[in-house]
Amino acid sequence: MSEPRVPLFRVTMADGAPGAAAAVLASGFIGQGPVVDAFEDALRLELDAPRDVLTVNSCTSAIDLALHIIGAGRGDSVVTTPMTCSATNTHLALRGVRIIWADVDPITGLIDPVDAGCKVDPDTVAIIAVDWAGRVCDYPALRAHGLPVIQDAAHSWLAERDGRQIARGGGDFIAWSFQAIKALTCGDGGALLCPDAETTERARLLRWYGLDRRSAADFRCAQDIAEAGYKYHMNDISAAVGLANMGAARAGVSAARRCAERLSEALAGIPGITLPPPDPGASWWLYTVLVEPSIIDGQQRDNVASLKAHLAARGIDSSPVHRRNDAHTAFKRATGIYRYGLRGVNAFADRELAIPCGWWVDDDAIIRIANAIREWAEGV
Repeated sequence: MSEPRVPLFRVTMADGAPGAAAAVLASGFIGQGPVVDAFEDALRLELDAPRDVLTVNSCTSAIDLALHIIGAGRGDSVVTTPMTCSATNTHLALRGVRIIWADVDPITGLIDPVDAGCKVDPDTVAIIAVDWAGRVCDYPALRAHGLPVIQDAAHSWLAERDGRQIARGGGDFIAWSFQAIKALTCGDGGALLCPDAETTERARLLRWYGLDRRSAADFRCAQDIAEAGYKYHMNDISAAVGLANMGAARAGVSAARRCAERLSEALAGIPGITLPPPDPGASWWLYTVLVEPSIIDGQQRDNVASLKAHLAARGIDSSPVHRRNDAHTAFKRATGIYRYGLRGVNAFADRELAIPCGWWVDDDAIIRIANAIREWAEGV
């Protein structure tokens, strides 16, 4: 009998989640209501956040709310990283913002704070950084440039830097993802932490057309919309799933950290493979190895594709996960600059490959992964 497949991702769903969602479905109210309120209270405690964490329907919406509050629009520029899901930068193009690509660290894939500062121009209104794989960017260095910093924390649920959760030392705006395969899932959804009480209240209104759902006044008929907003809110069904999954997500991050340590031990010393640096504060949503190229008959061999195929033949999933955003036509139109001054991005994007790391990857699977990679390296 063949060994079971080792997936790159698994949905983290607690036993109580179906019942929690069913209770909302049977309640007669499934929009944004008391369960969303309870979920937001729980998020603030779980993240040790200094103020309310606002739920929305996706991390993409959270980033767009931050851009709206900052006032990013046509004629402005934003410095951002191309090493991310396209969702990070989609609303820059939609808003007519000129995208300026910053370089990344060639080993971790995190935005380079020095290069980001060098890319700032007179029209720049914000910097966007992404916690690739769950490793936290250097936000003090990024914020030192004097611009609002939007932190895409889609990968970094419960991640820490210098012993503090990111809600206490990350970007000015922090956007989390509760998409299907994230550490904490609501099926889909997201959340936003704003820098102060004023922007928090503004975002609270903007996420639902500009209306105050907490007011005693009839929000559809009696309230005046002072600032047009969006339909970005979360509903009680998603919030119920998120509440039920919170403990499982916490355990899942702990398991991913243990798995990352074991992978680093098992993969140490394999030629042609560069491992991610140790980081006890990372959430390790991804474990990204760098596959070094080789030259055969004077031609450079694509070893990422070779290793990926080798692992797949042995029932082990792997993937680069995201394509560098500056390679997409939609973003090229928004920049007019392609691969300029991005040596770190070139080095990282051409070599990176994520292998399974999470609560579902047991010791036997780690041995299988390590043996398969070692076998591949011996044949290169």
